[in-house]
Amino acid sequence: MARRKKIYEGKAKTLYEGPEPGTLVQYFKDDATAFNAQKHATIEGKGVLNNRLSEFFMNGLTALGIPNHFIKRLNMREQLIRQCEIVPLEVIVRNYAAGSMAKRLGLEEGIRLPRPIIEFSYKDDALGDPLVPEEYIIAFGWASQQDLDDIVALALRVNDYLSGVMYGVGIRLVDFKIEIGRVWDGDYMRLIVADEISPDSCRLWDIETNQKLDKDVFRRDLGSLTDAYTEVARRLGVLPTNGPIEDADTPKIIN
Repeated sequence: MARRKKIYEGKAKTLYEGPEPGTLVQYFKDDATAFNAQKHATIEGKGVLNNRLSEFFMNGLTALGIPNHFIKRLNMREQLIRQCEIVPLEVIVRNYAAGSMAKRLGLEEGIRLPRPIIEFSYKDDALGDPLVPEEYIIAFGWASQQDLDDIVALALRVNDYLSGVMYGVGIRLVDFKIEIGRVWDGDYMRLIVADEISPDSCRLWDIETNQKLDKDVFRRDLGSLTDAYTEVARRLGVLPTNGPIEDADTPKIIN
């Protein structure tokens, strides 16, 4: 089976040319990074779990009519996605004070915010993905005011969905980040949820114990990252069914 052309490689995923125009194959790696890639490790099985979990969440968005790039899962590590132009922003939705917000504002982690707070960071690893206000976004042409209004509406809908799903399995959705893509249907442009939704991009705490079930386990050396992600998948009923995680497929592209 011929290897397809690599389009882009990030810290946790690689994108390959898709089998049809307007599609890509997204491959989930086992790499784990933190602190702008200053901390790095390979966590066996992480890519498999994130692939299955992102599939679960994207399908949930589709069922609610929330547009996203997911088409179908191809195998244990790859999924077919719609090609889109990524808006150069990370959209961060916070329900509780944690991480950089708690540090910046001197807040105790875990304090519930009076309402969901949305922040934007400019996607640039060399700059450390700095937070940017809406004025910067509009002035530099990264998105229009209408785009921002639509992005906020999308992010809040995703938040409602994820919060409810997680609460139902005893997990608190502390915060999460998503990326947004632009796709065109003729002359009409639409914004869709892109990239991934997984414990890599969310903060997830057990409601009863506040146990971390997300990438903070790796950031803060709190135990096994695979165990944490597996627990999330177990509660959601999203576990690989064709063998142990460590026996997952090696990288390949489906024609």
